[in-house]
Amino acid sequence: MSITCLIRYQIDPFQREAFKTYAENWGRIIPRCGGHLVGYFLPHEGTNDVAWGLIAFDSLAAYEAYRARLKTDPEGRANFAMAQTLRFILREERSFVETVKGTFGIPAMQAHDA
Repeated sequence: MSITCLIRYQIDPFQREAFKTYAENWGRIIPRCGGHLVGYFLPHEGTNDVAWGLIAFDSLAAYEAYRARLKTDPEGRANFAMAQTLRFILREERSFVETVKGTFGIPAMQAHDA
């Protein structure tokens, strides 16, 4: 994957479970529409109102094709509508980043390997 769409969400911390359901729904929708879902991440400690979603693509053209498919996907449209109705997403920011080769997907070393 050459680019990753990094989505930063400001969420209503009192609706954490609603956002979790929203994210879990994307676990079915995003791959079907052509995105490589790296994952969604909820706050655990510290700031309680920031969540993240990461979706990788081969190119910006692949991202644009994904967005077009997503707009016509019935489950995707329903997931967006649920978020709008429940209003658990207060703000959403998107950035596109590229992986620095040699730094991603490297497994942790065991203590005896060091």
